[in-house]
Amino acid sequence: MAGQLYLCATPIGNLEDMTFRAVRILKEADLIAAEDTRNSIKLLNHFEIKTKMTSYHEFNKVEKARYLVEKMQEGLNVAVITDAGTPGISDPGEELVRQCYEAGITVTSVPGACAAINALIISGRPTRRFAFEAFLPADKKERREILETLEQETRTMILYEAPHRLLKTLGELYQVLGNRKISLCKELTKRYENVFNTTLEEALSYYEENEPRGEFVLVIEGKTFEEIKKESQEEFLSISIGEHMERYMSQGIDKKQAMKMVAKDRGISKRDVYQAILTEEE
Repeated sequence: MAGQLYLCATPIGNLEDMTFRAVRILKEADLIAAEDTRNSIKLLNHFEIKTKMTSYHEFNKVEKARYLVEKMQEGLNVAVITDAGTPGISDPGEELVRQCYEAGITVTSVPGACAAINALIISGRPTRRFAFEAFLPADKKERREILETLEQETRTMILYEAPHRLLKTLGELYQVLGNRKISLCKELTKRYENVFNTTLEEALSYYEENEPRGEFVLVIEGKTFEEIKKESQEEFLSISIGEHMERYMSQGIDKKQAMKMVAKDRGISKRDVYQAILTEEE
């Protein structure tokens, strides 16, 4: 019988957030795949977990995943842990899960702390709808493309950032998103946990004068539907109704439907659209 993969969440700061189930699973597993064995050994020693460890990180995630899948096919149960938080979020766990499903290996989670969720629920920002972007990519082109997609995002946005890159990221966010409200969360679950509720502009000014320290979770308000609607109307009002009609009709939309869509875009009646077209044609 094949073994199973356990994705075990570990504390993000406070060791008391380790669950009883996670401790039991890690003790019972045949092998623990850890993002950084040097870091994880401290956690295992604290909870007197003697299970054998092997490294599983970003630079060996594909090849090592194959090895771990082979071990599970032989009947071993494997537990995966990261340096902190829930495996599969901003770490190589995703690749291992994919390979497990391809091989028919059962995957389950042992839930616990997750920095993104912890920050979201204490930020004071809307929590019903949110978009998680983790760390922005280092590649300039890809980074810019992602930032541009966030410009029209209506959900609350969550990003991770290291202290030495915080100012740069805040500057880019301000340039693309404008002066949005933001919550900068750090030291989550620790003694000096802090939530800095401010705006992007004020955050920039503050950290230009105060050196950022600690890992940050940025929780940023999304754009409201009213703002998007207003911006769309302003864009449409910059062209004539005839040009507006042509945009839709050039896409193969019939005249009647195009008139209806133009009226909705501009916040006017279909009769007003019809009269304006007649006037433009005279």
